[in-house]
Amino acid sequence: MLRVDGHLDPHWSASFAGLDLSHGTDGTTTLTGAVADQAELHGILTKIRDLGVTLISVDTTSATVSP
Repeated sequence: MLRVDGHLDPHWSASFAGLDLSHGTDGTTTLTGAVADQAELHGILTKIRDLGVTLISVDTTSATVSP
């Protein structure tokens, strides 16, 4: 889960690897969904930076990986 300042338009979901965007009442946007690997995460973070959006937080959850 990534949280950014401001409300991103839902059309940005496709640009962020199909992550779900939800708007908070506090004026933030939360991006949630699976990120395949560090390379994909870095790509998402680069897009956030390039848009000039302030990154507030990044939270991880453990996913079960089957061999």
